[in-house]
Formats: sequence, structure tokens, C-alpha cells
Amino acid sequence: MSGRAFRKATLGIALGACIASMVPMVATAQAVSGAVVGRATQGDQITITNIATGLTRSATADARGNYRISQLPVGNYSLQATRNGEPLGESVEVAVSMGSATTVNLGGDGAVNLAAVQVVGSRIVPMVDVTSTETSMTLTRTEVARLPVDRDLASVALLAPGVTKGEASFGGISFGGSSVAENAFYINGLNVTDFYNRNGFSEAPFSFYKEFQVKTGGYSVEFGRTTGGVVNTVARSGSNDFHAGAELSFEPRAWQSSAKDKYDADGDLYLAQSQDDYSDTRLDVWASGALIKDKLFFFGLYELRDYEPTNTDDLGRTITKNNSGNGFWGGTLDWYVTDNNILSLMAFSNKDENTGAVFSYDLATNEVGQKQNEIYTDTGGDNWALTWASNFTPDFSMKLMYGENHREAFTRSMLDLECNRVQKESAFPAPPGGVQLGCSTNSTVFNRDDTREQTRADFEWSIGDHLLRFGVDHEINTSDHKQYYAGPGALFYNVYVGGPGTSIPNPPGGVVPAGYSGYVRARRNEVAGTFESTNTAFYLEDSWSVTDNLLLSIGIRNESFDNKDGDGKTYIQMDDMWAPRLGFAWDIGGNATMKLFGNVGRYYLPVANVINIKQAGGLLDQRTYYAFDGWEVRELNGVPYAVPRLGPQIGGVDVSQGDGTVGDLRSEVDRDLDSVYQDEAILGFQQMLGEKWSWGVRGIYRKLHRAIDDMEITATGACGRDGYIGWVMANPGEKVTVWGDTNCDGDNDGWVTVDTAKEGWALIDSRGNYLGQRGWVKPKRTYKAIELQLDRAWDEKWAMNASYTWSKSEGNAEGPVNSDTNFGDTGRTENFDDPWVNFMGDGPLANNREHQLKLRGTYAFNEHWQVGATLDVSSGGPITGFGVGNPYDRKKYHSYFICVANCNTTQPTYVHSPRGGYGDMPWTYDVGTSVTYLQSFNRADMRIKFTIFNLLNEQREVRVDQDLQPSVGVINTNFGFGEGFQQPRYAQLTVTVDF
Repeated sequence: MSGRAFRKATLGIALGACIASMVPMVATAQAVSGAVVGRATQGDQITITNIATGLTRSATADARGNYRISQLPVGNYSLQATRNGEPLGESVEVAVSMGSATTVNLGGDGAVNLAAVQVVGSRIVPMVDVTSTETSMTLTRTEVARLPVDRDLASVALLAPGVTKGEASFGGISFGGSSVAENAFYINGLNVTDFYNRNGFSEAPFSFYKEFQVKTGGYSVEFGRTTGGVVNTVARSGSNDFHAGAELSFEPRAWQSSAKDKYDADGDLYLAQSQDDYSDTRLDVWASGALIKDKLFFFGLYELRDYEPTNTDDLGRTITKNNSGNGFWGGTLDWYVTDNNILSLMAFSNKDENTGAVFSYDLATNEVGQKQNEIYTDTGGDNWALTWASNFTPDFSMKLMYGENHREAFTRSMLDLECNRVQKESAFPAPPGGVQLGCSTNSTVFNRDDTREQTRADFEWSIGDHLLRFGVDHEINTSDHKQYYAGPGALFYNVYVGGPGTSIPNPPGGVVPAGYSGYVRARRNEVAGTFESTNTAFYLEDSWSVTDNLLLSIGIRNESFDNKDGDGKTYIQMDDMWAPRLGFAWDIGGNATMKLFGNVGRYYLPVANVINIKQAGGLLDQRTYYAFDGWEVRELNGVPYAVPRLGPQIGGVDVSQGDGTVGDLRSEVDRDLDSVYQDEAILGFQQMLGEKWSWGVRGIYRKLHRAIDDMEITATGACGRDGYIGWVMANPGEKVTVWGDTNCDGDNDGWVTVDTAKEGWALIDSRGNYLGQRGWVKPKRTYKAIELQLDRAWDEKWAMNASYTWSKSEGNAEGPVNSDTNFGDTGRTENFDDPWVNFMGDGPLANNREHQLKLRGTYAFNEHWQVGATLDVSSGGPITGFGVGNPYDRKKYHSYFICVANCNTTQPTYVHSPRGGYGDMPWTYDVGTSVTYLQSFNRADMRIKFTIFNLLNEQREVRVDQDLQPSVGVINTNFGFGEGFQQPRYAQLTVTVDF
């Protein structure tokens, strides 16, 4: 084949369309568009035309021969070079991906320089991207469809190295050792992250997305408000050609393996899950095209849903049959006012209403009894973003966006007025006859509407060797919130093991009296109001081409966070938080086949709205303790149920964490509160191996600085225990300044500074004697990792990606949530309530997974049949034996100490129980497989895909009971027993037809 024929045959295929997991991408404005860059002859004009929409842009090569065409919507383009109005060489097809720059270098005759690209089968793949300093994985919807990957964003993100599932009951995903509450999620530039608790996001169906980008580190100053990772997506859009399609996804109960019921050491059931299953059927229909050719394009999708999960309670006494059938709608509208001015609208609604019918149930006979209750849960909301993009000149462009993100959370039930929720700790004996606890499985009436209003402006300016990017990002996040416990008195009853003399963990003190074997906590928890936070940032970044082989990225981001109370007054304000980021990329050989890159940066995390609500919303958190006087069996609608009989009250009523009023917030929030931030350093190497293979290695170091959490300050340096301040949102282990008692007369009259690294906690012995003060240890979290990747690009025959990650996540603070103790209120964990909760608590953190191996691949037997496979192998997380109490004072709460002698005396003997001291949970293995049949009928393309997830049906523990001593001296016989497990094997059939 001649050289010209070779170019025509190969360069007519999309450039850069291979799996991009090995290639760090350079971000462009808002990271939802892309760019084409490269070198040509000075004065040559480079014209690029979108094949689907006709959009045309041009640039002229500068004195050094460099050109750049930015703000390009994602898609396939035709690139042509001209000189003096005459075309040079053949036009080539170029693929533009989100947040990336595709490099196309042209020779003097206008032909693509084949030394700077890689030919893989019938397509040309850009070699190592030497224009980037960040790390990300970019996949198209088509690439993901070839793999046995579930149809949601979290499953796509988990393909990336260093990303793991959050294994607490509140779920989520963890990036690089961070907690699940530190990530950010975007759709077409709209931030859809849950700002109430920062764990979760607003999601659309898989068919709505066009591309996925998972940023695992080193990302640009354009992105902030995260110390974890970023999942960035772009929605599908229309073209000049009309297209339509439908996709049916089917997951029936019959294709699911049963989970295993779990029994304690005495053979008693403690976790019934064998009857938990679901049926999920979804039908997506879509259409796209041009309302006005070359000018106005649309894409619209509607999803019909029929989701019916069934689940039993832990003891198998009730069964809940749920039904969720709301439809999803979404779409995009793009108006190409001119080739240089585009107005785009993206909108979707993911509202959902679930009804759960609760029945009495006999697990042994599988008999369903009378209906007991109905629980109603409403979630989701309407979301939209309007974007205006302009290219004023080939060197200067702008993008403006305004959007809104709505999320509702509304839970209530039929029995909220007459039934309290009752729970017991696993070690406590069940009621006689095995009757169920309480008459309701709904504990809380919960109603919250969250609304984010987001405005941002992004600019890009190319000046010689410098590409300047700058912009501003502003969000107003409002939560309209109301919650309280169901039942008479709005009380939630928890029953705990505790023999006579066992201390009760409430500030007024008290012990279980003689003749009783447990105690009951009757808790009220109520709050209501409208709460707002405002986050603002501006950034500036210079990508400086120092030489043709060396790129420096120098950026700075300034963050400001403003949290308001229920009256709309600022009570937490942090500004002038400067986040510098510096990166480099060195094209070692000058031919884009080998790159050394690295970056260092700082990242800040905002305060979640849950803090506004619970700290500044008049929270009532009233806890009253009683001796457990046995079970009382009652009956409702013919169904017996048990409630605890309350013996004598133990101690006083504890309202230390909220008495129902908004207090003087000057006394409850550190005046000089500083933000949580993380520093990160990455050094990586990347190299092509022949025509289809590439490999890379990356070293990562992350260090979390500071925490914001609630802590009880019970003494001051000047007044000792007489200077009691109370619960304060502060930076543990640092100086805290609040409004307090300056002259020790019992009245708050001025600003008091407490160095909580040395003081702030009054040491009180068992006799009530004041022994002095103690401070808090500072929060620590480090993440160290080495990542190795090997990639084989798709060539219409097969593709493969393999990664291995060795990592260590260590310290004494996981982040704003605690997975090991299942505490999910972001920023209000128990970790710093008193100095003993975290004292001597260094060790492997909950998200530590020392070894991770991930494989994914596709093989095509022929044009009709493909198989795909994934493998995810991970070492288990650490197991800690938590106790209560400590050898230093009488405080009884979570600690790293257990009592081994004299536990019911005034002089108990404690030993240290280190973090991770009981080994690790088991390794997990997850194999996914898929078989796909492809067929074309005239203009229709059909895909039938059958997928099996967790092929080997592994059901290993991913969460265990870590409360070794729930009360002083009382051993939990269920310690180490599994509480969370891998999802059993299930299968999915997907049928897709595109026209």
C-alpha cells in the first residue's frame, strides 16, 4: 500500500478513540468540551468541522507553528489544513473527548505526522498526551457497553485504580483513601453533588450519558470543594441526522442468588437476608436530530421504570414489599447561533416515589402475614443548566453557565402517629416467642428539599507559549428541612446490654441498678428550618510551554465558604483559602511516546449543610436512660410486637447535644474556624509499547490537614471545670476561640481561647474529683500508593486494561464520616466528642485496602459476537475492637481501650485496643462476565447483552461488628460478625436498538 493510500485508509478514522484509561487528560473550560491542538507550518490555517452538526472553527499556526482550537463540543470532526486558500493533503477525522486536547501535528504538506500518532487497527490513536499533568480515566458510553459493568456512575468510577466501595450502611465510593463524603459529581458542568451530607449525587440513566471522566488526582484549579475524586459526565446531544432508539434492561428475581442468613455464636439468627431480592425493569426510548439544520439540535430521553425490591428486617419478623415506578425524563437542546456562539440547555428530572408495604412474616415457613404499615419515600427532583459558549477570537473564548440542582428526601409512614421504633443491640436477647420489635420499621419522619443555584464563568486565552484559563464559580445551597421520630412522644427506643453497676454514657452519669441486665435509651431528635450555605471560588491557571518538550501548569484557586443559621445569619465563614497547584509534563524523547509528569496541589472541603441544620437549627437531641425491665408484648392489627418496659430512670436527661433552641452560636462555633484541606503530590511515568500497548506507573502521596467536628469543651485554662463551654464546632487539636466565661463567675462575658491540643477537657475521676485538664490529639490521615497500569487499545478485535494498586491509608481520622462505627452525619462524627474517642487511635483507616487488582477486557469472535469480563480483587479493611471508657477519667464512650478487670468498680483496669488490632476482613473477589450479540438491519443496529455480576457468588464480609465492649466490661458476643456483605450473584439482560 502506498503512503498516500495508507494515510487515506487510516486517517479517515477517529483520532483518539481508544480506551483512555492510561492517558491523563488536560482540562478545558468547564471540562465538558474539548480541544484540538498541534503544530503545523507558520501561517497555515487549520479548519475543523463537526461531522454531525456542521460546526466549523479555524485557527492559524503562529510563529512557532503552534495552533489550538478550543471550546469544541464532544464529537467527531474533520480537520483540513489550507495555505493561501488551497487545501493541503487529505482531510482527517479527529475525535474530541470531554476535558481533553487531541494533538494533531501536520507536516509541511498538510499531512498528519505519523510519527506523532499511533495506528491501531483501523483507527489512529494519539500517543502519550504530553499536554497534561493530571490523571483521569475517560470512557465513552460505547466502550462501557462492551463490558460487564452495571448501569450507574458509581460502577463506572470503580473501574479506575484506587477507587473502592464505601462499605458502611451509607454506601458511597472512596477515592485514594478519602472518605465517601469528599467527592464531587458533574453533569454538563452542573454540580449535582449532595450538599446536605456530601455522600451521593443526582443521577440520570446510563442511556442519558455520552462520556464519563473519572478524575482520581492532580486535577485542575477549575475543580474544587473536594478532597476525594471527581466524576465528570456529558449528556448526549443531537445532530443533523435524525436518530432514535430504545433500550430494555431486565433484572428478574429468578436470575439472583439468595443471600445467606447469618447466625450468632449461640445459633440464633441475627441477620435475615435470604429473602431479600428485587425485580428491576427499565425501558429507555430516545430521539435526536435537528430542528433547524446546522443550527438547532435536540436530544430527548424518557425512561419507564418498574423497580420492586423486597427485604426483611434483621430478625425476619417483617417483610417489606416496595414499588418504585416513576419515569425519568431528560434532554439537551443546542442552538448554534453562529459557529462561534452556542447556547445549550440540559435538563432532567429524576423524581421517584417509593411505597413500601410492610407485612408480618415468618422466615421459617416463608409465610407472609397481615399488612402492618406503609412507608412512603420521595427522592430526586428537577435539574437544569443553561450554558452560553463564545469564541471571541481564535485565541480567546468564554463559557457562562447558570443551573439548578434539586433533591428531595421525604420519608413517612401510615403508623407515624401510633408506633415508636424499637431496636436492640445484636448481643441483647430477643423477646420471648420471637415477636418483632415495635410496630413500625420507620424511625423518622423526614422531609427535606435541597436546592443548589450555580453560576460560573470560565475563560480561556492563548498568548504565545501561554494558555491562560481563569474563571469564577458561585453556588447557593439551600436546605428546607424538618425531621422527628415517629410514634407517641416522638421517641426512638434502643435497648443495650448492661449488668448492675454498668455506667451509662450520658453526661449526668448513673449506673444500671441491681437486679437489671440492661438499659433503654429513649431518644427524641427533632429539628426544622431553612438553612443556606454559599460557596464561591475564582481561579487562574497558566499552561506554559517552556519548550516544545516541557509543559508547566501553574494554577491558583481561592475558595470561600459561608454557612448560615435558620435565621439566615452567617455563623461559619471561611475565606481567602488559597489552593496552589503546580504540575509538569516532560516529553522525554520529543516524539510523544514517553512522558514523565507530576503535580502538587492543595484542595479544600466545604462544610456540609447538615452542620447548619444540627448546629444552628434549634436541634432537640434529648436522651433519657432507664433500666430495662423486660419486654412488654402488645398487639396491633392482630400482630404481636414487643416494646421495652422502662424501669427506674438512670441519671438525668441529656440535652447536651441540642436542647431545642438556637443558642448563642458565638459559644458553639470557633470564631477562627479554619477549613479542612488536603495536600497531594503525584509523580508518574507513561510509555507506549509498540502499536497497541502502553504502560504507566504513578506514585501518590496525600495528607489531610485539619478536621471540623463537634467537640465538648468542659474546661478552660483560666477557669478549669468552672469554665464549661459545651459542644463546639471547631478544629480539634488547635486553638479554639468562643464566647465564654472570662472571670469564672458562671456568666459568658467575653472571648475565651482554649488550646485544645493541651486543654479543654476536664478530667473527672469516678468520685467526681477534678484532676486537671486534657487536650485532643490532632487529626491525621495519610495515603501512600503506587499504581501500575497496562493497557491494550481496542482494535475491533480485543482490548484489555489491568491495574494494580498498593496503598496505605493510615491515621486517626477517616474524614468527615466514620465508616468503622457506621456514623454518617458528615462533620458531626463521634471521633472528637471527647479526647478519649481518638486517643491512641492511630492505625489503618476504614478505607485502607492495601492491595487492589483490577482487570477488564473485551474480545470479539466476529462482527456479531463479543465477550467481556471484569475482575476486581481487593484485600479487606481493618477490624478494630472498640471499647468504652478509658484509664484516665470516668468518661464512657467509644474508645481504643477495653476493660479487663474490676470493671464494675471505681478502679477498672484497661488495656489498649489498637486500631486494626483484630486483623483484616477477608479479601474480596468479584468476577463479571458478559456475552453480546450484534446485528444490523438496514438502518437499525441491535445489541443484545447478557451480563452476570459476581459470577462466583462470593458473599464475603465487607463490614463487621467492631464494638468489642459496648459497655464497660461487657463483651459483645457478636463482635467480628458480618453486618455487610458482597451482593450475591445476579444477571441482567439488555436489548438495545438504534436507528
